[in-house]
Amino acid sequence: MEDPERDQRRAVRRRRRARLRAAEPGRSRGGPTSKVHLAVERRCRPLSIILTPGQAADSPRFIPVLKKIKVRGRVGRPGTRPDAVAGDKAYSSRANRAHLRRRNIKAVIPEKADQAANRKKKGHSGGRPVSHDATLSKDRNTVERAINKFKEWRGLATRYDKTPESYAVGLHLRGSILWLRSPPALP
Repeated sequence: MEDPERDQRRAVRRRRRARLRAAEPGRSRGGPTSKVHLAVERRCRPLSIILTPGQAADSPRFIPVLKKIKVRGRVGRPGTRPDAVAGDKAYSSRANRAHLRRRNIKAVIPEKADQAANRKKKGHSGGRPVSHDATLSKDRNTVERAINKFKEWRGLATRYDKTPESYAVGLHLRGSILWLRSPPALP
């Protein structure tokens, strides 16, 4: 005989296990990990935040982070296209650079050594070297400074949250606090 209550309990347990598996952060030797992908402005205020498992690569998350940027201006719809994007070598890929070129955004991302070697090995068909703007390149540390501001909040620095959803909510809450506490821009 089938017991409907027992079947219902099994279904509830199965759904719960599936939900917890879907909410798991990434795995590494040291235990559960996660990675925060940020877009920040020059004053270290976050524009978009994406949370991924720790073992996930950086480069594929570049375009989704850019697509989440929406900045309200005085009039009109929110702006979604920055003048320039600075990033570290992890975001250096042809697809990311092509995306920035299509949207007329200046890329301030250093080229990886292996990419430069492959380009040089191809000779003339390898293309031009990546341009480098030294003044904009100095501002690449704004993301690191923003992460340090996030980590001033003890719960985010020690990763007390058990689920990625609650951790992401903490990141967004801290980001909104950073926006509220920042002084207004000088005219």
